[in-house]
Amino acid sequence: MDQHRDLRVLVVDDETTTAAAHAKFVTRIDGFMVQGIAHNGQEAFAALDAAQEAGTPIDLVLLDMNLPDLHGLDVARRVRGRGNTVDIIAITAIRDLNVVRTAISAGVTQYLIKPFGFAAFSEKLENYRNFRLNLRTAGSSASQESIDNAFAALRSVGPAPLPKGLISETLGSITETLRTASAALSATEVSELLDLSRVTARRYLEHLAETKAVTKAPRHGTRGRPEYEYSWPRS
Repeated sequence: MDQHRDLRVLVVDDETTTAAAHAKFVTRIDGFMVQGIAHNGQEAFAALDAAQEAGTPIDLVLLDMNLPDLHGLDVARRVRGRGNTVDIIAITAIRDLNVVRTAISAGVTQYLIKPFGFAAFSEKLENYRNFRLNLRTAGSSASQESIDNAFAALRSVGPAPLPKGLISETLGSITETLRTASAALSATEVSELLDLSRVTARRYLEHLAETKAVTKAPRHGTRGRPEYEYSWPRS
């Protein structure tokens, strides 16, 4: 196997726009490529089998837990039951600790809670890449130190604190509003949708733009003071 090739990723999410957004995130990270997108468990199995038969096996599955045909945990168990050792990162809004524990026992490598921005997503994938690199450099017989270093690479230092005055729950609501919107939204439009002041909405939107979670662009056709609009990344 070419040790310097990009890692192949399968994105599994039933929401088309979300799957496309996650795939776009993947393409922004060096060392990764999108091998395919699946919208349910059966499509995920088919994609994994097809990649294996083609001699280009999937390295990493970004797996949503809420799929229309199977729970993500069932998908993970069946993947392991088939003898496929592909790595899995769960991407979900589920915060139940029992689900988290079960996911780990089913072979899930990492757990990423929705909603999130590109920075959190990128950190998970880069940690995973370092994990693989540390295992690869250990050779066929790993030492305790090399194993410890590999697993340490999976651990995040911790989420960066939000700027003073910002609340994670409000940030999550605004993120979800942008993600599900059919078009870019201005601070005024977000404030009206979520019953916030325009100043408050703009602070959160500017934070999302600065962390590159959303795209900021001037809105054309407005008179006087330029107005900006914010949009969730699309493929």
